[in-house]
Amino acid sequence: MGKKVLIIGAGGVSQVATWKCAMMPEVFGEIMLASRTKSKCDAIAELLPRPIQTAQLDADNVEETVALIKEFGPDLVMNLALPYQDLAIMDACLATGIDYLDTANYEPKETAKFEYKWQWDYHDRFKEAGIKALLGSGFDPGVTSVMTMYALKHHFDEIHTIDIIDCNAGDHGQPFATNFNPEINIREVTAKGRYWQEGEWIETDPLSVTEKFELPEDLGTMDIYLMYHEELESLAKFVPGLKRARFWMSFSQNYLKHLEVLQNVGMTRIDEVEFNGQKIIPLQFLKALLPDPASLGPLTKGQTCIGVKLCGVKDGVEREYYIYNICDHESCYAEVKSQAISYTTGVPAMIGAKMLLSETWAGDGVFNIEQFDPDPFMADLNEYGLPWKEVFIK
Repeated sequence: MGKKVLIIGAGGVSQVATWKCAMMPEVFGEIMLASRTKSKCDAIAELLPRPIQTAQLDADNVEETVALIKEFGPDLVMNLALPYQDLAIMDACLATGIDYLDTANYEPKETAKFEYKWQWDYHDRFKEAGIKALLGSGFDPGVTSVMTMYALKHHFDEIHTIDIIDCNAGDHGQPFATNFNPEINIREVTAKGRYWQEGEWIETDPLSVTEKFELPEDLGTMDIYLMYHEELESLAKFVPGLKRARFWMSFSQNYLKHLEVLQNVGMTRIDEVEFNGQKIIPLQFLKALLPDPASLGPLTKGQTCIGVKLCGVKDGVEREYYIYNICDHESCYAEVKSQAISYTTGVPAMIGAKMLLSETWAGDGVFNIEQFDPDPFMADLNEYGLPWKEVFIK
């Protein structure tokens, strides 16, 4: 009999992860899906191959989350809600002695700053409580970190440079839309870029550093832009001998043009403004106007290509290596009624949960995904829908 899991959040990633969990009753025996809007949970539940429970939950309210955990009695809480809610849900897990998992690190609502310090500070308390937290079990962060540690274990003595490259060669046909939560997406893209080099962080203006990247398997060439992403912080901590780590993401000129206009007129601001006697946050208002990422599933065609280029040494010889996954939007929709952006995050969330519930990954405290043995996770990627390939460039 599988174990009990409480999944918080009812967006695209949650839909994929819940669907994948529901397909494995031997691991995930009972599932409860909870969100601020219960009707969204019910809509997901209607799609699934077996019944699950649903509940209304304000995950910002620790007492409310504690009460639901005590009522349902899960073995694991999967936080697939917004990154703003990470700490509140971790507090609820501490109060109830339940393991925790998320896909993105904490960031405060009032400033576009995301780093692991807030969650790393929970390590001793989780360890003393005899529970664990798995941070960043998505694709990036998540799979890209596991790919790096897999390469270090099998193909390198030392990795010196890491370039994570996230490309979406798909097209949804909309004038402007984001492939995941618009509020989080736009906060990330409009923030200053940062990369790690020789023990220090180097900051760049937003999207000011760009290169051309030739995708594998004849997917074409795309413009990629240097950004900051949280896995750089944890990889810099856990990869010995590392000299540089960078993160790149592709954007179309159409996306960048719309984003520039929205910035210029103040629609991407995250501070409050007064409108008709009410306080509103422009970015949250913009989110309400843009297409729901979940609605893009039936419209999106093409592929994503996310991977890691690594340079280092093996037996004293320099080596360059590329490991990647290609995911097809239409195939994902045919399987779980979702596009590939949600799929590539939801599947690793399920696999991370499987690693914890099966005790394949064990230990008490707060852990990043790259601190565990990468091999079983990499095997499950091939098994559950995200097959990967590797190329030795030299």
